[in-house]
Order: sequence, then C-alpha cells, then structure tokens
Amino acid sequence: MMIELQPGQLLARGVSRHLLSLDFMSVHEFVPTAGLRVDVIALGPKGEIWVIECKSSRVDFQSDQKWQGYLEWCDRYFWAVDSSFPTELLPDDGGLIIADAYDAEILRMSDEQKLTPARRKMLTRKFARHAALRQHMARDPDIMLSSAV
Repeated sequence: MMIELQPGQLLARGVSRHLLSLDFMSVHEFVPTAGLRVDVIALGPKGEIWVIECKSSRVDFQSDQKWQGYLEWCDRYFWAVDSSFPTELLPDDGGLIIADAYDAEILRMSDEQKLTPARRKMLTRKFARHAALRQHMARDPDIMLSSAV
C-alpha cells in the first residue's frame, strides 16, 4: 500500500535529502517538548541541531502560531517553502530553504543561537531514541509499543 504524501511532507522529504548531502541526519514530525511538533529536525556532524518548518502555502504559514516556540529548541531555524511561495511573508530572522519533493537549496542561512549543553544533550538523546523507534517500527510494524519516545 502506497501512502500519498501531503505537500508539506513532500517538502520535508526534499529538505531531508539535501540535509543528507550536508551530512545532517533528519527526523520528520519530531516533538522536542509537549505541545510542539517540528516538521524536520536535523542533527549535524558536529552535534549542531537545526529545525526546519515546511510551509506549503500562504494559508499554511498564516495559520501557524507556534513557530516562535521552536527557536529555543535549535541552533539554527529555517523555513522551507517551494519556489512559488511568497517568501516576503516569512520573517527575515530565520533561514530560507527552497525545496521540492526531490531536493532543496539553502538560500539564506539563519543566525546561530547555540543551545545550552544540557538542552543539546537532552535533544540529541531524544533524537536518537526517536530515530531508533522509527527504524524498529519500520522493521516490525505489528509491534505494540507501551510507551512513546
């Protein structure tokens, strides 16, 4: 059975492919803390953590009220949109990635706001556990898990 991906998920796939070319590993739909869910979180080769919010339309962007809460959970924050998105709507203080379902390009690097060592350790551990759980579920989709990551 083939699952049809939504526009934001297609952007996330293209972003993740590009991040992989930069040696960043990524996870989609990651929950750094209760009440927040980022579209893509990426872990770099030096332990840097990037959050990428994928916006598939003007309405998608305008209906998002939580994005500022993501800033304290990463070293760099980016918007990922397709080439037809009106980028003038996006705040200038985030990075800008133009993406499609197959690849992406970073047009503007965001400023770096280094995480505290304790938060970086917690997020890195949570990232690893989340990625391992996803891999386990892909190998054994019938498993019933009693606790969430």
